[in-house]
Amino acid sequence: LKSIKMKNYLAIICMLFFISFCNAQTSTINIETIKEEVIGKDVQFIDVRTLKEYNDGYIDDAVHIGIANKENFKKQISTLDKLKPVYIYCYSGVRSNRACKILKAAGFKEVYDFSGGWKAWSKQQKDGK
Repeated sequence: LKSIKMKNYLAIICMLFFISFCNAQTSTINIETIKEEVIGKDVQFIDVRTLKEYNDGYIDDAVHIGIANKENFKKQISTLDKLKPVYIYCYSGVRSNRACKILKAAGFKEVYDFSGGWKAWSKQQKDGK
């Protein structure tokens, strides 16, 4: 009987964790969204590339919080507001996707991943658009 109760409690805890995890929203956004909703706005905009990459050029208003050191990344994101949207980018989308998963697991409600990243941004800037 105790074993059945324990399994029921465990199942409830797992369901609650799953529900809270799924409540966090991650959306992939494009360059137009960055231009319209992020640049010049009071938002949490994070560049997760290396410091060298960031220093070589970054998207306006972005703050550097590198993902290379996962523990340091977790420590730095703990200073952000979990109730406000967070916009993330890297070079092409791999590291930003990993960062979004960490943010969601940490309880952030709205996380936006700029899939084109610095690669798309710098190409468009060079093309003069």
